[in-house]
Amino acid sequence: MKILVGYKGVNIGQDLLKLAVEHAKAFDATVLVVTSMLEGTEKDQKKILEAESNLDEAQVFFKGQGITCEKHLLIRGMEAGEDIVAFANEKNVDEIIIGVKSRSNVGKLLFGSTAQTVILEADCPVVSVR
Repeated sequence: MKILVGYKGVNIGQDLLKLAVEHAKAFDATVLVVTSMLEGTEKDQKKILEAESNLDEAQVFFKGQGITCEKHLLIRGMEAGEDIVAFANEKNVDEIIIGVKSRSNVGKLLFGSTAQTVILEADCPVVSVR
């Protein structure tokens, strides 16, 4: 089994990791911890390095729990939600765990939502953590 964790390394990130550990242990799963960025230009280098560092920390956390973990920084020119869904399909992921932010209806209408895209478009079960 493969579990994809959409991870930014902030706010509810630790809750995502803990839930992924529970699921990975219960289903003897490999965890794919993933961050998606739209662009990877020279001006984005600081963000890229930060994302890589966050992924490294997550991978160390999972390995410390005895769980096989792969880290993936996706910079493929896609919006994060679409990128995560596409990557999950490419890797034949069985479950996605993603964080959600509380936002007003107007906020969702104006800005879209990565989690909303993943929840609505994924071909596998999605667990959301708030």
